[in-house]
Amino acid sequence: MTQTTEIPSTQFYAWKNYRCAYENYSPDVGEDRHSTPLLLIHPIGVGLSRRFWHRFCDDWCQSGCTNPIYNPDLLGCGESEMPHVAYTPADWAAQLQHFLQTVIQKPVTLVVQGALLPVALELVQLQTQPNLIQKLVLASPPAMALMTQATGTRKQKLTWNLLDSPLGAAFYLYARRPQFLSSFSTRQLFANTEQVDREWLDLLALGAANPASRHAVFSFLAGFWRQNYRDAIAAITQPTLVVMGDRASSISKNKQDTPERRLVDYLKCLPHGEGVKIAGRNVLPYESTSEFTATLAGFENTKLTVQ
Repeated sequence: MTQTTEIPSTQFYAWKNYRCAYENYSPDVGEDRHSTPLLLIHPIGVGLSRRFWHRFCDDWCQSGCTNPIYNPDLLGCGESEMPHVAYTPADWAAQLQHFLQTVIQKPVTLVVQGALLPVALELVQLQTQPNLIQKLVLASPPAMALMTQATGTRKQKLTWNLLDSPLGAAFYLYARRPQFLSSFSTRQLFANTEQVDREWLDLLALGAANPASRHAVFSFLAGFWRQNYRDAIAAITQPTLVVMGDRASSISKNKQDTPERRLVDYLKCLPHGEGVKIAGRNVLPYESTSEFTATLAGFENTKLTVQ
């Protein structure tokens, strides 16, 4: 029977008078404690929080990797406070910048899941000397078209106002039902439907139990992350790994948006990018944990060639 890593106790820090939660996995491996830490950015969705990364964190530690892991809850998610505000990628990036400067206090490899890529891009832009981000790993990033076509401020605000209403609150009660979560996960997230199991659904149910968690989800659905980030992607100077599922799908209606096409689009734009496809769809750290862990470990073991 495979032994699992004990989940560290939740720790807290203050940002703008908000109480924010995180976990720190620190392997007890002597000199290797000085390995570059990983900073994880979880996705936003009904019930999603830092718990999304637990499978990966367990596999990372069990596989003998020595890099410490910092796994925070973004404001509005998990065990962080959930103020009734419209969250933007810039807000979450400012939270993580504070976390980097006051808690981690050393350079990291930034690992971001899915459509939270704009948060990572905003965080990279906040860096000054010394740069606290050494490498980036983009797990299942959105189609480039979604990352380069802004939806417009007016449309975003209208959508937010509609969702931030009694109608939206009622919708959230519906959306956190196990039947809905199972159907959505099967249709949009997983290649292997057997992975949409009790463990996954319990994770989502726990994260969605507090109705105030809807504000972060509605901020995401309102499209505040839908800006033109082409220049920001092209300005990344750090080595960047793009990990794409071989059955990756998108909300984009472009039939040419294949996993292969998506990888090519990112590698054309990234100055120092490399890409790889692994088995799975859109939640690779959870669905294809071992393969994702091995891919990231290989990237971490390569020497830095870009300053």
